[in-house]
Amino acid sequence: MFDATSYEAELQAIQDAGLYKRERVLTTSQSAHIATEAGGKSLNFCANNYLGLADDPQIVQAAHEALDRWGFGMSSVRFICGTQTPHRQLEQALADYVGQEDAILFSSCYDANGGIFEVLLNADDAVISDELNHASLIDGIRLCKAARFRYKNADMSDLRTQLQAAKDGGAKRMLVVTDGVFSMDGSFAPLDQICDLAEEFGAMVMVDDSHATGFVGPQGRGTPAKFGVQDRVDVISSTLGKALGGASGGFVAARKQVVDLARQRARTYLFSNAVAPTVVAGSAKALELALGAEDARERLVQNAKLFRELMEEAGFDLLPGEHPITAVMFPGDDGAVLATKIADAMLERGVYVIAFSFPVVPRGKARIRVQLSAGHSLDDVRACVQAFIEARDQVRAELES
Repeated sequence: MFDATSYEAELQAIQDAGLYKRERVLTTSQSAHIATEAGGKSLNFCANNYLGLADDPQIVQAAHEALDRWGFGMSSVRFICGTQTPHRQLEQALADYVGQEDAILFSSCYDANGGIFEVLLNADDAVISDELNHASLIDGIRLCKAARFRYKNADMSDLRTQLQAAKDGGAKRMLVVTDGVFSMDGSFAPLDQICDLAEEFGAMVMVDDSHATGFVGPQGRGTPAKFGVQDRVDVISSTLGKALGGASGGFVAARKQVVDLARQRARTYLFSNAVAPTVVAGSAKALELALGAEDARERLVQNAKLFRELMEEAGFDLLPGEHPITAVMFPGDDGAVLATKIADAMLERGVYVIAFSFPVVPRGKARIRVQLSAGHSLDDVRACVQAFIEARDQVRAELES
């Protein structure tokens, strides 16, 4: 029998701890300038819309044309009757973009990561994972039978230790797995050093590049390109749902043998409907635009730089870095409540940001994750910082009274 009381108590406990996550409803298309049911018109500083392409007219037009030509949905998985010409064209374009032989589309990058590990590894193998890797990588690793090792975030000494342990344990194949950019911190994995260690131990390297594809590295080709290791990374997973138009869908790019095997064995591919034709066409146009988006990438760099400079001048605690993800920290036992109250106060001032707390980030490390976009102007950035200052002062005064 369903016991509503126990679930209500659990929900109340989450609220009492200041950890309850409320979804704000947008009443406009996704953009740097939006409107919400709660706060009216707002500047949006929490979307993954890095290049500002989510509402780009060329992408919208490409999606409209695909809807007319290719229909609304595939009504099937890929190997039955769910593959159209544009699916394969986009896969090859993505592979070329990130420097791999081939690519395979999934309904999301979460599904891409959920399906690839049981393809790559078996019970005789080992996977060595960064402790801050995305939940999708963690869940995907849990679904395979390989021995699991975890190393401290971006700690090459500990990675060496774990690689040696995997080797000593008799692993036939070893796979080092890392985010290219750690999404809660905005920090880069040291891919050049990771590749050096992997080669020393005869291990493969996989990178989830979701927070880099389209805007990090030369022509936005990602963190492997940024670190000059495109030819040394064996597997790349990434998303179509962030810089590349922001719709949905993900992919794995690798050597042809890996992609072919994924088409045979990746359960999240075999048992999920194909990505919708409109999303495929819009994402293909977004990829085309990203290739030539040097001006947008430069605006993004300048926006992120200005935000960091002004926030540090105002006395906020920021995690160091250069990525458009900027973590404004509120540490301690009361940090989650403080971050949530400040985010709410900022929405009242027309700036939309989101507070993150446990279990999304570790206890005691609450933050407001600000994400800059090429769609923001410098004045938008200044307005965001001013809202931070006013909201912080307001909340502090309320808590002290």
